[in-house]
Amino acid sequence: MRLEVNALHPEPRKIQRAVELLRQGEVIVYPTDTVYGMGCAMGEKRAIDRIYHLTGKDEHQLLTLVCADLSDLARYAVVENPQYRLLKRLLPGPYTFVLPATREVPRMLLGKRKTIGLRVPAHAVPQALIKVLGAPLVSTSASYRGEEPLADPAEIVERFKGVELVLDAEFCGVVPSTVVDMTGPEPVIVREGLGPIDAIR
Repeated sequence: MRLEVNALHPEPRKIQRAVELLRQGEVIVYPTDTVYGMGCAMGEKRAIDRIYHLTGKDEHQLLTLVCADLSDLARYAVVENPQYRLLKRLLPGPYTFVLPATREVPRMLLGKRKTIGLRVPAHAVPQALIKVLGAPLVSTSASYRGEEPLADPAEIVERFKGVELVLDAEFCGVVPSTVVDMTGPEPVIVREGLGPIDAIR
């Protein structure tokens, strides 16, 4: 099902509909400040497995927790003072930060790792979803393994038949977030994306 949503002021009833599906263990697609994301509620093992199946991604490719704000992020990751200052400067924005996970992160999202990728997007739709759901979204880009993210909601509906709902905010970008590993003494760029890397100092 495709549901048009206002990208700047998402309609509450449409957000509520999406959240109801998330709570039922369904997978949805939604716009972000970078690309369309495919996500589910945290702790929904079958939905997480379905995301891997739909996207063809290997289970060693970690999914991301999409959070509402910095305090939300700090609940799921260990953030030291120098890291906090960088995160505060760059978030919300087009970055994914890899940090040590806290015990609040479900084990099914970690595998043998002790780290988790976290995002705080500067987009009203995921912000509204997280606020109503009351928890982060488990997410990845709406793309098949090795391919560019899909920007057209109609194409997303056609390609990903197992998705229950696509929140259509018209065309989205095709450049994913910049991924920064913050687990060592200095930030390391894992993937250069939309977020400028010269801002990471």
